[in-house]
Amino acid sequence: MTVIQRHRFERLYAAHFDTVLRYCLRRTNREDALDAAGETFAVAWRRRHDLPWDRPLPWLYGVAHRVLSNQRRSLFRQSRMAARLRGSEVADDPGPEVQVLRAAEDQQVLDTLEELSADDREIIRLAAWEELSRDEIAAVLGCSSNAVTKRLNRALDHLADLLGGARSSGIRFFRRERTPA
Repeated sequence: MTVIQRHRFERLYAAHFDTVLRYCLRRTNREDALDAAGETFAVAWRRRHDLPWDRPLPWLYGVAHRVLSNQRRSLFRQSRMAARLRGSEVADDPGPEVQVLRAAEDQQVLDTLEELSADDREIIRLAAWEELSRDEIAAVLGCSSNAVTKRLNRALDHLADLLGGARSSGIRFFRRERTPA
């Protein structure tokens, strides 16, 4: 590792840690969010040669998404094991997402959002809450921009059906594509 690499990574960390932490906080509790954000940057350090330095945030969101998914799977396995040890079934725990959703403004949309699949919820959140472009969402989810468009439209149509036809209900989807600096 060179001094230049270390300084470059320190600048990346300083510029994006708070943003990645906020992303994680919208999906889990503070303690787990701090762990996930830290692990995201540990992965970024280990994979710094693969990191797209010109546009790192979508890549970091993708890593954070996978870290949070791993956390949830781990917690589910732990609770399933504990339930087996107690001789009881695992309760349907909606987890921290419910806490995040209850803090938002449009309760009807948010309640209905919970009825969607986890994948549909995530793509809507990336578009509406994180205000990512289609290309950025594609980078986070590891798919093409066309797939993002199709998946988002399908998720929004399903949400609209559940809401009785009000497609966006005031939620703003997609911001303009970022222009390179």
